[in-house]
Amino acid sequence: MTVLKVSLSIGAMLIVTAGLSSIAAAQEQGSGEYMFKSIVGDECEGQRCIAVARGLFGFLDRRLHGLEGNGRACADCHMPSDNFQLSPANVEARFQNLQMRRLGNKRADDPLFRPVDANDYRIHGDSASDFSNLRENALVRITFPLPSNMHLIDPATNLPSSETSVDVWRMVPTVNNVKLTGPDGINPWSRGPNASGGYQLDGRFATLQQQALAALTVHAEIQVAPRQSMLDDLSAFQSVLFSSPGVRALSNAVSAGVTPLPDADPPLNSLEQAGKVVFTRACGQCHGGPGQSTPQAPAVRYHEISTQCPRPVDTAVTPPRYVFKPCPASLARNVRTYEIRLPAGITTVDGQTTIRRTSSDPGRALLTGFVGVGLPASDDWNKFDVPSVRGISKTAPYFHNNSAATLEEVVDHYTAFFKRVQANLPAGNKLPPAISTDGVHADRPPVPEEVPALLAYLRKL
Repeated sequence: MTVLKVSLSIGAMLIVTAGLSSIAAAQEQGSGEYMFKSIVGDECEGQRCIAVARGLFGFLDRRLHGLEGNGRACADCHMPSDNFQLSPANVEARFQNLQMRRLGNKRADDPLFRPVDANDYRIHGDSASDFSNLRENALVRITFPLPSNMHLIDPATNLPSSETSVDVWRMVPTVNNVKLTGPDGINPWSRGPNASGGYQLDGRFATLQQQALAALTVHAEIQVAPRQSMLDDLSAFQSVLFSSPGVRALSNAVSAGVTPLPDADPPLNSLEQAGKVVFTRACGQCHGGPGQSTPQAPAVRYHEISTQCPRPVDTAVTPPRYVFKPCPASLARNVRTYEIRLPAGITTVDGQTTIRRTSSDPGRALLTGFVGVGLPASDDWNKFDVPSVRGISKTAPYFHNNSAATLEEVVDHYTAFFKRVQANLPAGNKLPPAISTDGVHADRPPVPEEVPALLAYLRKL
């Protein structure tokens, strides 16, 4: 039997067999798991090793036999060479490579570029060819049915349209460290789905199997439902992917119930150690827990951090108290205006039963329709789950729309965000835990002289 070593980008090694027919035959005889373990040992992070192997092949498989897909594999968007995510630089490199190959072969193909992720898909269908959202920002199309109380506004008439669904454009997150993220039962939000976190940027899936099924259906456009065993295998494979050996060891300790948990960070110099102190104070209130993805009470579970378009602008005073980097035209074109019907018995201060809000991506509001009820902090408009920051140094660009190209831009954005929170606080209210340890002093945000240390630490994650 031929043995092939496949190096995972996280530094772990899986040894898998190239003789797929031999694996299949061994499985039929009930000895497949024994054969695989005899090759790789017993280090599959608590997963069945044969399931991890099958999941690896399923992750890379563009043919998806019997599922009648569009030729895409999971790995086309979650690129192993790109830390299992998708960056604009790699998308553009693949696009240019495809154009070069088509000079000699008009039928040359790259399944990343399927019409479903073209800007003009709603106009031209399978003939769509404008991939600028994908090429410029590495964003893919996600379609949501509109909640019953929401309508899109037709920009030509400024009236509610007859559309029953909306397209938003989101980045492709890494699948590294997913074993440490997802629902954790901690600090629940006041509404589902998945009040204590989930998978995907808005936390809409409770399991990796659900996430895989949705990706196969929407992005690989399969026409036949996969077997549950295939989804389980993909989940098993993703559960052994980590951004570093330290994070792998941390995950194993969590699974084993070890206390205290080991520190997942690599060795830090004095500057990086100082940055970790700043991170714990300024960022850890939201990016907490083993996965650095769980808000710590009293911070709320789901957040709006002003990364959508258009960005908030401080028009109340001059000079403005906070300034966000404006959205580029390549992201601003995705903005839509929504009309939301308020619940029965609730009106605006001037007696209206509907409100209008504008966003390039309303986040969890597309799951719930819960908008404009009570304090802005309690509704679902523009809110997303909190992503893990483990491995963040390897996964540029950042945010749900890839709008921050560098870690410096991330820190600059949060500096403006913290200032906005403080500026918009009603008179007499305590400062929220995101920016204050005591409700009085804004002592969490990093001061300018702390930023180099914070960036040094983030570059080690």
